[in-house]
Amino acid sequence: GRCFPKRSNHMLIVEARLDGEQLATDPVEHTDQPEFATELAWELDRKALHQHRLQRTPIKLQCFALDPISSAKESIGYIVLDLRAAQEKKQAPKWYPLLSNKYPKFKPEIQVGVMLETDSKALVDDFKAKEAPPREGKVLTLFSGLDAKSIVPVLNEEEGYHQIGPAEYCRDHFVLSVTIAFATQLEQLVPSTMKLPERQPEFFFYYSLLGNDVTNEPFTDLINPNFEPERASVRIRSTVDVLQVYLCAQSKLQIHLCCGDHSLGSTEVPLSGLLKKGSMEIDQHPVAIEGPFVLVPPNRAKQKLPQLPLDLAPTVGVSVVLQRESLTAQPLIPLNTATEPKQPQKKVLSPVSGKTESLQQRSQNVSSQADQCSSKEDVATESEVESLKFEKGTKPRKKADVGPVATSQPNPVGVSSSSEPVSAQKIVIPAASHHFCFSIDLRSIRGLEVGFPINCILRYSYPFFGSAAPIMTSPPVEVRKNMEVFLPKSYCAFDFATIPHQLQDTFFRLPLLVELWHKDKTAKDLLLGVARLQLSNVLASEKTRFLGGNGEQCWRQTCNETVSVTAAQGSGNRIAELSYAITLEDYGLVKVQEVMVSDSSQDVGADQQRHVPPTQPRCAPEDHPEPRETLEYKAALELEIWKEMQEDIFENQLKKKEMVHMQALAEEWKKRDREREALVKKKVAEYNVLEEQLQKTLRDLDKRERQLFNAESELQRVKKELQAEHERNLQVLQDSVRRAREECAHQLELERSKIKQMEEDKLRLHQQV
Repeated sequence: GRCFPKRSNHMLIVEARLDGEQLATDPVEHTDQPEFATELAWELDRKALHQHRLQRTPIKLQCFALDPISSAKESIGYIVLDLRAAQEKKQAPKWYPLLSNKYPKFKPEIQVGVMLETDSKALVDDFKAKEAPPREGKVLTLFSGLDAKSIVPVLNEEEGYHQIGPAEYCRDHFVLSVTIAFATQLEQLVPSTMKLPERQPEFFFYYSLLGNDVTNEPFTDLINPNFEPERASVRIRSTVDVLQVYLCAQSKLQIHLCCGDHSLGSTEVPLSGLLKKGSMEIDQHPVAIEGPFVLVPPNRAKQKLPQLPLDLAPTVGVSVVLQRESLTAQPLIPLNTATEPKQPQKKVLSPVSGKTESLQQRSQNVSSQADQCSSKEDVATESEVESLKFEKGTKPRKKADVGPVATSQPNPVGVSSSSEPVSAQKIVIPAASHHFCFSIDLRSIRGLEVGFPINCILRYSYPFFGSAAPIMTSPPVEVRKNMEVFLPKSYCAFDFATIPHQLQDTFFRLPLLVELWHKDKTAKDLLLGVARLQLSNVLASEKTRFLGGNGEQCWRQTCNETVSVTAAQGSGNRIAELSYAITLEDYGLVKVQEVMVSDSSQDVGADQQRHVPPTQPRCAPEDHPEPRETLEYKAALELEIWKEMQEDIFENQLKKKEMVHMQALAEEWKKRDREREALVKKKVAEYNVLEEQLQKTLRDLDKRERQLFNAESELQRVKKELQAEHERNLQVLQDSVRRAREECAHQLELERSKIKQMEEDKLRLHQQV
């Protein structure tokens, strides 16, 4: 031992106990480093050892301070050893601190070694450990003496399963799945007096599966709960017999409907019926317990809540399935410990800290964004940009390692400044259009979480800028874990003309998808992930003023951000981080109202001519034609026509907005009407139940009143009878007394007459004498 206090008048002794057999060391001096140097041994056969290991029988070492004079023992502390840690090979002894230490200023420790030895000598009955007594109740056939209460699931982190029962014999793999499918009449669980949160409350179902807290996706509508069925699965390593005993011990699965930290109601799903004793049904097909289960409010008796009829009772549809792992074909999520969940959960009630994590396998419809990004065009934005695709015709101007774009003569649609071909075509630009320059600089990649180094290139396209052709960084750069790499030639700027509100609407609706590719020289390029750049963030940044090439006042907005690159395949986990900078420069209204584009941009021009009205004509010829043929007249006519078209468009937009608002109001009205109807139904049901209770109480009161009246009548009758009987008895007694008095008086007269006669006889005889 070590770290003991010195007590010269005391000795130290250690007593060891294993299943009732107690052994003790010889007393040693109570010094700061006592030397016990004692071996304590128990002899038992392998069967008894196996039973003790199954029951986790402990070895308890109790340390005492012994007073040699008075033989008083003072407990100093104790140590508990695990019998399962003993091995047949020799192990180095370990230091164990004393628990419940009586020396607060010291931390005594004892060095103990535990091992198994094969003994060839005959067993000595005096030292043989008793076998574990058989337990009553549920006993396994294979392991005599194994109590159901001692069976606990043990998580195997490496293999991703829970071990139930002894690992040496329980080697079959099973899958236990719990699915919450639907729910009805949940509004009945909310009492009229309960105050819900002011904000839109979120409701969710919660249950515990093998010690892991599980919640489903939150929903907000109790009247029409709309949530996807969700399955939580866990792998189990055990046998049918052990599992049957365990499920009988853990007989019920509790499922709660929660709002925040409050449970509105709960139900219990019996698990004991999953595996029937001696049945081999699970070997042929999965066994299941499923159906609707009634949710009961907490403390129904305390709250004095009425019992609802079955058609109005709140229910939840639950399916519990147990099957052998070889029979399942669904991918399972293994339960790990001490790590963060790979798939983030939106809300989890009572998360298990530090040991286990909750398991949720969500049945959600995830859009195939990664597949869209791997195509030649950006399909994610194609459907929404279809009408805008070439509305503001532009061409990207790509630059390598250059500063911000500033041109002496703004190019309103980003066309080349080369000479116009013969087949050039006009594009008329609206008068309200602004000349914009949008630049993006993909700066660096860091935090790579891929198991191999990659040759990284980034690729994106945004048809709104005027071209669906992809923009790519080059050359490929090598990126490894825990390093940040700056991307070469990753700057690109776009000059275009558009209406400001159209720009804002597009930026808010359509993010820029940047694809992360691994370029392999020997194999096909591999799409690793996608980053979503929200271009509307630049609109919220601070505006700075600067002067353009011709001295006009311009505005610049810049945004620097870092976004996560999510995996293109699988569950969408983060695989890297992308740092970028975006800049939007507004050069003001476009001064050139008509531009010429080449054949390659004719489709753009045609689309522009369909969507954009002409605003300003070219110069008039020198001669003087008819007034209606002049450019001014045509421009004015076109301007009036354009105004009428704009008025029609504006009226149509107002009508559409009105329709949208009316539909929203109608939906909200229907929703409120459904809520009111459900509330009225709930109140009517409660009042009906209360009315029945009142009717029953009235009937009971009437019955009790009749019983009281009958009892009172009977009491009056009995009272009268008793009074009459009392009077009769009194009269009889009075008559008896009178007769007795008369008899006594008559008897007295007779005696008196006898006395008188005797006096006379005495006198006569005296005279004779």
